[in-house]
Amino acid sequence: MIQGVSCLQSVLAPVLALIGWSLLIWLWMYAKRIPAMSKAKIDPQAARFPGSLNGLPDDARQAADNYNHLMEQPTIFYALAFFTYLAGQQNDLTAGLAWAYVGLRIVHSLIQLTVNRVTLRFLVFSLSTIVLIAWTVIVALGALS
Repeated sequence: MIQGVSCLQSVLAPVLALIGWSLLIWLWMYAKRIPAMSKAKIDPQAARFPGSLNGLPDDARQAADNYNHLMEQPTIFYALAFFTYLAGQQNDLTAGLAWAYVGLRIVHSLIQLTVNRVTLRFLVFSLSTIVLIAWTVIVALGALS
């Protein structure tokens, strides 16, 4: 329970879920990256510049790229979730949109970490962006009324 609201009706529970997913991807990234760097005999100091680890195998790079993606657009998600909560606009619809966004980001991660088909990733990314847009419009209209 989050202040009298079930986890499925809360916009804060999906925030916690995406934070947990991001931390799992962080572990996945280093589980791939450290052995790959060791095998390639890359000095960790060589990673001080962006792109310096482009010679690593795809699976190690994909995990790092996905972690970076989870630090980009989801910042809007986090801000929107907290705004929704603080503005008192938490309801079944906004919670559903929050969970939809998290689900789509997890699907995006799984695509990037496995088959890594750009068109499929872009489709899922676009759907997640549409969810954010719809949620933003709903909350903005609620704030204006």
